[in-house]
Amino acid sequence: MSALLQFNAASAPQREPMTVADLDAVLGIENLVYEFPWTRGNFIDSLAAGYAAQVLRRADGELCAYCVTMTGVQEMHLLNLSVAPAWQHRGLGRGLLDALAADCRAADALWLWLEVRESNRRAREIYRQYGFEQVGWRRSYYPAAAGRREDACVLRLPTGGSRDALD
Repeated sequence: MSALLQFNAASAPQREPMTVADLDAVLGIENLVYEFPWTRGNFIDSLAAGYAAQVLRRADGELCAYCVTMTGVQEMHLLNLSVAPAWQHRGLGRGLLDALAADCRAADALWLWLEVRESNRRAREIYRQYGFEQVGWRRSYYPAAAGRREDACVLRLPTGGSRDALD
């Protein structure tokens, strides 16, 4: 059952493609939830590259969450998933993960990949509970305070795609 179902049909945020017109709201959330947020240029580059970028929007237009993914051969890479602080702990992040896993299965992708800061224990635990497994590290991947760098944990989720497409 999708976590988004805890909302009634009238109030459930709907998943829509992200557009340049959404970037002010996206950046508002991004700057609230990250110490080292993506820039407008990062989002514009992602949209221009054709990455799958989506928002969760309420009927009144309020943007609640968003994600950006990049597809590869039988895999999807989650680049950014963020939920506005006012909407956290309501299942929206899990609902986006459910939707992305379904997108992977529809595209016959075997894996959903992501990186997460080593220090982000809350996110790491959420991903572990969801079924992601840690498969490696990316050393000095993220910017950190005082000009330092932080390692990223590389996680993957098997999504049920078919290996037959490789043959």
